[in-house]
Amino acid sequence: MKTPLNTKDNERLSSYMKLAEARAKHFIGYPIAQDFDYSELYPLLKLPLNNVGDPWVESTYDLNSRSLELEVLEFFAELFHAPANNWWGYVTNGGSEGNLYGLYVARELYPNGIVYYSEATHYSVQKNIQLLNLRSIVIRTQKNGEMDYEDLNAMVQMHRDQPVIILANIGTTMMEAKDDLQRIQQILRRQAIKNHYIHCDAALAGTYSALLDLKPGFDFNHGTDSMAISGHKFIGSPIPCGLVLVKKNYKDRIGKAIPYIGTVDTTITGSRNGHSPIFIWYALKKLGKEGLKQRALECL
Repeated sequence: MKTPLNTKDNERLSSYMKLAEARAKHFIGYPIAQDFDYSELYPLLKLPLNNVGDPWVESTYDLNSRSLELEVLEFFAELFHAPANNWWGYVTNGGSEGNLYGLYVARELYPNGIVYYSEATHYSVQKNIQLLNLRSIVIRTQKNGEMDYEDLNAMVQMHRDQPVIILANIGTTMMEAKDDLQRIQQILRRQAIKNHYIHCDAALAGTYSALLDLKPGFDFNHGTDSMAISGHKFIGSPIPCGLVLVKKNYKDRIGKAIPYIGTVDTTITGSRNGHSPIFIWYALKKLGKEGLKQRALECL
């Protein structure tokens, strides 16, 4: 049943909408793409799409966008050279959730591990570390915002008896600095660290860096175990979103079957927004890989 707003509430909504549209015209300073048009998808906003649970396992809640979500994940798995038959992922609410998931997997692998992250790391990481009750050490940064590898080497050497969990920045918030996975792995080898895990926070820079093959490399071919990117930043979406990719043999340590939803609980949130995967899918299909490359070049 449709119930119209009363006059006062209608005026309040109209006033807000005018303000939001005006602000959008002059909205700068945040890495948010606005040049998108998803009007073709508006009819889907009438539907309660929910991708609850694991994207690879169907649910009794069959009003979902799992099939399109899997196509999105496959696109990025190929882009980031995820190992064939040994990767997994899902569309998240944004980079912060992806970082939480990467650290969650690392904790399940190495409960006594220490997280090393630079002082230029996104604020969500410290919060995630607290939520997961992980030990951590903050590493100094260089003038360009990149991790100070001498400081990392010294800190790892002091705690050689503990597994190492690296949170690498692939584009810091203020300077877009990229931590060098090759140099990080050299340190791990130098200190004879056998038990280690590397997660890359590639929220903004990850997609365009991979498309343009920018150095230093950071994908699965370069040693990452998991990575998180944002969908609303480089690609653009009216709803904040992102995705996380992880090696499947690591992910398999997490999750349990939930009978009443008919699927497996392997994600951070239970109910997951079913609209965001469609927005990302639509953008990928409209632009294609070459269109995304051109988009990246135009932004440089």
